[in-house]
Amino acid sequence: QVQLVESGGGLVQAGGSLRLSCAASGSILSINAMSWFRQAPGKQRELVAAITSGGGTNYADSVKGRFTISRDNAKNTAYLQMNSLKPEDTAVYYCSARGLLRVGPPFGSWGQGIQVTVSS
Repeated sequence: QVQLVESGGGLVQAGGSLRLSCAASGSILSINAMSWFRQAPGKQRELVAAITSGGGTNYADSVKGRFTISRDNAKNTAYLQMNSLKPEDTAVYYCSARGLLRVGPPFGSWGQGIQVTVSS
């Protein structure tokens, strides 16, 4: 019912930057929180950053000072600006959103994931 589409991933050298986008579509009344997770090969999925509808943010310690999460509520879109990238940031990045539909129960959805590769 709610689709999340990520874009902006790719290959970048260490020290470089990327900006991920996550666009939500569907019969959405409101989105309470949007988050970015990542999963590296052989590791568990971990929270990278989250943002509430009011703009409150939360970051993993490993990305504080380098990554910035933001959102455009009018467009139901979240962004993740990633600066000073390190090889250990290499992972598949997933967008997640939860909120309310115009009809039906609250939703929680995941994007399909997008690859970010940082070369040394």
